[in-house]
Amino acid sequence: MFHLWTNSQQDQESKELYAESKIKELKGAIGPLSGHSLKYCTDDCLRRYLEARNWNVDKSNKMLEDTLKWRSNYKPEQIRWDEVAMEGETGKLYRANFHDKQGRTVLILRPGMQNTSSMENQMRHLVYLLENAMLNLSPGQEQMAWLIDFTGWSITNTPIKSARETINILQNHYPERLGIAFLYNPPRVFEAFWKIVKYFLDNKTFQKVKFVYPKNKDSVELMKSYFDEENLPTELGGKSILTYNHGDFSRLMAQDDLKCAAFWESDNNVSNHIGSVHSAA
Repeated sequence: MFHLWTNSQQDQESKELYAESKIKELKGAIGPLSGHSLKYCTDDCLRRYLEARNWNVDKSNKMLEDTLKWRSNYKPEQIRWDEVAMEGETGKLYRANFHDKQGRTVLILRPGMQNTSSMENQMRHLVYLLENAMLNLSPGQEQMAWLIDFTGWSITNTPIKSARETINILQNHYPERLGIAFLYNPPRVFEAFWKIVKYFLDNKTFQKVKFVYPKNKDSVELMKSYFDEENLPTELGGKSILTYNHGDFSRLMAQDDLKCAAFWESDNNVSNHIGSVHSAA
């Protein structure tokens, strides 16, 4: 028993040493960074890109370069709630007020509640909530969980182009951020949609997608292994009465915008920003 534990410990230490060497190698490949790019590229961040590309430094470097270019142009950390609040009026996508059993931030998606037609605005809303989810992770946790409720969904709610762009953003610019995604009670018509969408998913992401049907005991039990029933909304098989309130959520996001600014801005700018907001309040 002790011998097995020692070998296991040695294996873990070897893996960590290997990861550290790869992270160091990737740092060298990236070269000098500054500003937000420097703040973004933590060791944990580099590890995620390496894991997403099976520890191939060249491929990880290319992926990271593409993300840094995208972040420089798209500026996801500068999106504020008042810019995307209209997209969230129906509660089609929001951060839940609970974590899963592993401490991951939970995003609830209800594509049947789609309320707009601009894909550009829909993607900015998605990116805002992804950044917000990362901001609200439990200590030591790096991933989030998605709960997708298909109540009222039809194929017109989610065009293939929109689904593909969502997958593109998640896989290419937020690698290893998705821990698990539960598709709850999708209608039969979704099968045709899924046959197309699944080809956009890389194998790692594909393995994280789980279908849950209320009458399928195994899939329901799987979901319960990730979430406490007391937290889960009744429409997702839990015991909680969870009603989305846009006003309450907007106030929460306004506070999170301050946290986001505090993280990304310099100390001086943050003080001025927070001070001006408190004065306005």
